[in-house]
Amino acid sequence: MAATAVALMPADAAGGQARTSAARNDFSFDGPMIQGGTVLGTAPTLTSRLTFDGQDVPVAADGRFLIAFDRDAGPSATIVAMRVDGSTVRRSLAVQPRAWRIERLDRLPRFAQPSAEFQRRRPGELAQINTARAIRSAAQGWRQRFMWPVTGRISGLFGSQRIYKGEPGAYHSGVDVARPSGTPVLAPADGVVILAAQAPFTLEGRLLMIDHGMGLNSAFLHLSRIDVKVGEVVRRGQTVGAVGATGRATGPHLHWGMKWNGARIDPLLIAGSMPVTAD
Repeated sequence: MAATAVALMPADAAGGQARTSAARNDFSFDGPMIQGGTVLGTAPTLTSRLTFDGQDVPVAADGRFLIAFDRDAGPSATIVAMRVDGSTVRRSLAVQPRAWRIERLDRLPRFAQPSAEFQRRRPGELAQINTARAIRSAAQGWRQRFMWPVTGRISGLFGSQRIYKGEPGAYHSGVDVARPSGTPVLAPADGVVILAAQAPFTLEGRLLMIDHGMGLNSAFLHLSRIDVKVGEVVRRGQTVGAVGATGRATGPHLHWGMKWNGARIDPLLIAGSMPVTAD
């Protein structure tokens, strides 16, 4: 769902903003322009509408905005600022490709036959996930430096994929961190809880989703417990649940997935290198 474009400021404030900002006539960007990456930007002064590859992107009152590149993003993207005087600022952004971890399993078929129970339950679960992702809160976590919700051994990388007898399976949509059941899971940034599935889903198990604002959200899968409720405001570093092995999981771990609007992005690029832990 496309976000609604917003003006940066009321017209009667425009003159003062232009003078104090020295008429910023171009974009500034902070973050990796790479597949699976997110970028914080500042729009040109007096931008009234911003689009990224044709999609409206909201702009905060201070000119800041967020964009991201899907795991399979193409080599370039276009960002356009339309200003109140009718002028436009257009930039083409080069997107760096990544070498994904690909595993070829030439003797195994891609699919196992889903059970009748799975087929019965799955549409409703997906509907809940899609409804949650359509929520847009005023959370400001998108501005923050994200932290790891748990620290430990990374057991699954974002973007990795298996090829079964030449047929590609779905790529891994998040980062897995192996930790014992019961290990506290912390909010990586401020946000609002948009889904808290106390009854485990077939694949995700107990699923918690947090909206960080500007179309950016986190999903935490396989939890043993969830400590927060839908609509609750959470703060960076707050305990929101615990690691588990609910749903389709071979052992206890946290799967942390992130999306910006429709783009799947890599939490490792947002949180940075995993801190060294004593255990």
